[in-house]
Amino acid sequence: MLASAPKNRPLLLREDRDGIARLTLNRPEARNALSVALMAALSDELGRIATDAAVKVVVVAANGPAFCAGHDLKEIRADPGRTTMEALFRQCSDLMLQVTRLPKPVIAEVHAMATAAGCQLVATCDLAVAAEGARFATPGVNIGLFCSTPMVALTRAVGAKPAMEMLLTGEAIDAATARALGLVNRVVPADALRATVDALAGTIAAKSPHVLAIGKEAFYRQREMPLADAYAYASEVMTTNMMAADAAEGIGAFVEKRAPVWKGC
Repeated sequence: MLASAPKNRPLLLREDRDGIARLTLNRPEARNALSVALMAALSDELGRIATDAAVKVVVVAANGPAFCAGHDLKEIRADPGRTTMEALFRQCSDLMLQVTRLPKPVIAEVHAMATAAGCQLVATCDLAVAAEGARFATPGVNIGLFCSTPMVALTRAVGAKPAMEMLLTGEAIDAATARALGLVNRVVPADALRATVDALAGTIAAKSPHVLAIGKEAFYRQREMPLADAYAYASEVMTTNMMAADAAEGIGAFVEKRAPVWKGC
């Protein structure tokens, strides 16, 4: 039986260093299940980060034996009415969209199991690094609940047939398989996970924040467009980007063989 959470313990921790904001899910006794309160805390922090010029990259990590076990089934059982369910899944969908629309890259640091909405969170993040022992699943079908909302992110991260297999069987895949399918970018030993994520985040944080914001928005917008429309849109984005001060600075620094000094515009 899971232990109760200590009173007044924050559901989400934030640590800022060197332009990187680390958000740590902190419901270890509930395997970091996405309760209404935890989703609200994560959304609030992302909202603050969106306008925090000091933050260049976000890392989403977790404490305890799991990365995230999906939605809080005890909370769902307590009030399973239609209105409550509509509000819950709308809140989760809005949170995932917030991650995608955040003008800063988001990296999932997955140390252990990520299931259902937890797998959805990993698939939603821009990048993901997993420990060798991490596992991923969309097991709703096992309890009579198809993982329809996790499906949205999963099918945009991996191919159709691997996604369908995960959704139809509910079986977990290991970290190596997740990397082969494109669900995660890198798999490393558990004791190297934090250092690997910090190094990756640091590499990205050294780039122009203005350019990162332009690029992230363009990436998600163009992939939903027909090919010709995507090229037309990307050409316009590229032209606008070329007019930016950071583009001039970056090109100048490359030609002059020096480190760029980003102006953020």
